[in-house]
Amino acid sequence: MEQKAIERTSAVERTSTELAGWPEPLLRLREALEKNEFALYCQPILALSEKHEFPMAEVLVRMREEERSLLPPGDFLPVFEHYLMMPQLDRWVLRHAVRALAHGARIPRFTINISGQTLRDGGYPAFAAAELRAARLAMNAVLFEIDEADVLARPEAAAAFAAAVRAYGGSVVIDGFCRRAVSFAPFNSLRPEYVKVDGSVIRKLLSSEAAQTKLRAVVRVAQTLGMGVVAECVEDAEVRARLKDFEVGFAQGFGVVQPQPIEKFSLKP
Repeated sequence: MEQKAIERTSAVERTSTELAGWPEPLLRLREALEKNEFALYCQPILALSEKHEFPMAEVLVRMREEERSLLPPGDFLPVFEHYLMMPQLDRWVLRHAVRALAHGARIPRFTINISGQTLRDGGYPAFAAAELRAARLAMNAVLFEIDEADVLARPEAAAAFAAAVRAYGGSVVIDGFCRRAVSFAPFNSLRPEYVKVDGSVIRKLLSSEAAQTKLRAVVRVAQTLGMGVVAECVEDAEVRARLKDFEVGFAQGFGVVQPQPIEKFSLKP
């Protein structure tokens, strides 16, 4: 049994090394956090009918590598997840996104992705509230995005996280909705301010009756509950135009605005 445990540990370590190409992945992650070797990007979310063209933007993270410039999330997030270090990274992102807002931003609200591991970090909502308070920002200046997969896999943790965020005056967003089975149960437990409809639905909107039916159902329920609906992965003008017919309020994707460094949204030089 002991030999098998050693073999399993060794195999996991080899896999994590292969994922990132680092000889000592854990040390590399710790070093990156300590030296702030990350860059934040933003992807604005377009309001299809409101006066404020871009009322919010999703914050995205990249990792700096000397030889390969900026690494996309898929190259380093699995390693953070493997070493159970997503809560540390999520706190780094929140802290630096809040600083960008406090410095002055052309977009008033940021949405920040929350990992499944951070949902179980009981101290994170208080940490977020303290960071925003120290920056003299309202708690609702940041929206916390929870992926549908994590909501389904960790319903109790997600509900507790959302309740804690609301207690401080904040809000949550359900991300990637309809990627799996359509269930509106999370709307009652999380009471999100917005729901993002997954790209697997939006990309088929022009050709699939099933996709259209799903989107209409989401919009109908969201309107009843007073939630905003965001269409993800909007990649062309035709889809963007059709969203208004479905009474979708917001659009996000490469066909709207591509992600850009967060500094580009600063009001100050």
